[in-house]
Amino acid sequence: MSELLRGEPSWVRHAIFWHVYPLGALDAPATREDADPEAGPDGVAHRLPRLHAWLDHLLEIGCNGLLLGPVFSSYSHGYDTWDHHAVDPRLGTETDLTDLISACHERGIRVGLDGVFNHVGREHPLAKRALERGSATYFEGHTGLVNLDHEDDAVLDLIIDVLRYWSARGVDCWRMDAAYAMAPEVWQRILPAVRAEFPDLYVFGEVIHGDYPAIVESSGFDAVTQYELWKATWSALNDANLYELDHALTRHAKFSETFIAQTFLSNHDVTRIASRLTDPRHLRHAVALLTHLPGTPSIYYGDEDGFTGIKYERLGGDAEIRPPLPANPAELSELGASTRAMYQELVGSRRRHPWLHEAYLETSDLTNTTLAIRLTARDGVGAVTLALNIGDEDARVADRRVAAHGIKIWEETGR
Repeated sequence: MSELLRGEPSWVRHAIFWHVYPLGALDAPATREDADPEAGPDGVAHRLPRLHAWLDHLLEIGCNGLLLGPVFSSYSHGYDTWDHHAVDPRLGTETDLTDLISACHERGIRVGLDGVFNHVGREHPLAKRALERGSATYFEGHTGLVNLDHEDDAVLDLIIDVLRYWSARGVDCWRMDAAYAMAPEVWQRILPAVRAEFPDLYVFGEVIHGDYPAIVESSGFDAVTQYELWKATWSALNDANLYELDHALTRHAKFSETFIAQTFLSNHDVTRIASRLTDPRHLRHAVALLTHLPGTPSIYYGDEDGFTGIKYERLGGDAEIRPPLPANPAELSELGASTRAMYQELVGSRRRHPWLHEAYLETSDLTNTTLAIRLTARDGVGAVTLALNIGDEDARVADRRVAAHGIKIWEETGR
């Protein structure tokens, strides 16, 4: 293993997550005030157990990680937390969650949770205290999201306690929500205490803009989300401007000298990739980039079956990108079968070359519509080239013929 990766748990090299937004995927009511037809006399609806039926599906795609969106007690979308130590009753109980974690571990699946520690809902004790004192501030102007004061030792103690509590119950990974809104140095007062007890935890922060390597270094995160590459992928494909992608790849390669980014094509906050691309023929290009570039990839639930959905900037504008799953994979439409097969093929290529996780990359044959990306193992044993053509005619890319709107992947050892 490269010296580069000494701070990243060894299991992450092989990790590919299936990312699920549970409140949407399991068709929970929009808020705690809405009637819940599945709730029992105790007010709890046991929805989390439904995910057991999807674990084999996750594995069949080629994933080996389950990354869950918010599961803690909250008022509405899960990011307005009321109690970090309790599972949202719209989803179930702590036993439901720990049973799911155990079922994942029995299959070799790692489990990640969404850590929402920048802000909380108005009913959280720390929010109530701030509101009573008149000191409350709000996350991005949303009055339902009260910012936590990270200069307050009580807040830091809470975060440490929550991370320890759920990590002791089997959580392997934490996605730190809205990390871009927190001073990175705050995490240096939190993570060492947690990692002393759970050294195999993988922790990455949600960061959109900024100096990614500096944020990783200052925070102690293993990684941050690679929004630059996400944006360049669909934008370059849509605009027939692979110069934009090449620029992002140059930066991505530089980032990979210091950390391995968390990569994605869709998530619970953005328009799905199948809706974002203007030419459906280029979905294969996007998935090939996700699966072959250095990074720790996540596949947002349903993308592997061609789910569509647009994110709207309005109240309720996330509904399309956070839809319910059917009761089990057998109920998925056959219309998604070809997309699923494509994902399986390209994830399979990643599985055969695990060194792609931290590969060196260099580009060549760059035009508006063609690009070759050569990926080399850090130990020098192994090389793969991914050639892209988004033009209307066949093209020579890295001395290979690539069909119009096609891709070609080959190992250096043969043609």
